[in-house]
Amino acid sequence: MTEQHSPQFERGTDGPKVIVVGVDGSDSSLRAAAYAGGLARRQHALLAVVYVQPVLAAGAALGAPVAGTTDEIAEDLVAQIRDAAERLKGIFEVRWEFHTFPGDPYNGLMQAADELKADAVVVGASQQAGHRIVGSVAVRLVKAGRWPVTVVP
Repeated sequence: MTEQHSPQFERGTDGPKVIVVGVDGSDSSLRAAAYAGGLARRQHALLAVVYVQPVLAAGAALGAPVAGTTDEIAEDLVAQIRDAAERLKGIFEVRWEFHTFPGDPYNGLMQAADELKADAVVVGASQQAGHRIVGSVAVRLVKAGRWPVTVVP
């Protein structure tokens, strides 16, 4: 009979290396970004801030300026994040990147987490009444069971 040793725990090396957070400009998504930023800082992880840019084929067919509007939202989010990062410079250092992915929020975050090799996903809690019936993005990500998912209220 051979003796088995349990693996040695090394402080500071077992946490997530890439944390994906979904943002859409809502209050809950911005709270999720703040939470994920603190987690990334404590874990010395890369914070990947992801905005899923809606693809609204019906709106585009009717002549609605969908792409321009969602580009403006993405630019505004980047400006808000840069502003917050600048205010905290020298106090808290967090490595972060901003990414946009096309599609619906669930599939966009799934694609982002896969492509960015996420170790954890953070999202804000949905505040839409219909999600109680259909299921929120957060619930669907948890059910996918591919990463630890933190839902921030």
